Amino acid sequence: MYIQRGGVKLSVRVKSGRETVIAVLGPGDFLGEGCLAGERRRIRTATAITPSTIVVVPKHRMTRLLGRPGIAQRLLSHALVRHAVMEQDLIDQLFSSTEKRLARTLLLLARYDTREGPRTVIRHVSNATLADMVGATPARISTLMNMFQRAGFIEYNRKLVVHRSLLNVLLHD
Repeated sequence: MYIQRGGVKLSVRVKSGRETVIAVLGPGDFLGEGCLAGERRRIRTATAITPSTIVVVPKHRMTRLLGRPGIAQRLLSHALVRHAVMEQDLIDQLFSSTEKRLARTLLLLARYDTREGPRTVIRHVSNATLADMVGATPARISTLMNMFQRAGFIEYNRKLVVHRSLLNVLLHD
């Protein structure tokens, strides 16, 4: 599947019933690519978090499309970037403070690495979803969001605006 417009969260649920968000995807991202690697059982749940347009490409057609170098390169690039992000997420969970994990998550949602300019408006993500992504409680996320807003790193009203200055949280110990 390919996201043309909107946002989708990927989550996993363990046997105890606990669910956690492992990624929030947006326009230009792929999902469901595990079937191309022989994954028979779905382990992730995809949920639209904003009105979205998703292009569903049947496996047999996608296999043919992968014969085109441009498409193959784009899917491979997407998979490698997603792998690197998940690896960094694991490292963050083990070694970073909640404040730094939230700052990194907001910057990733804002796609700060692919956009120019001092600020980016990001799609709505609830404190509960951010808490799942960061590994914290919604109350802690609310406290940190208010702190980031007071510091001028974000604007947090009806929409969420992330300023590039939020990078300072990651760069300082």
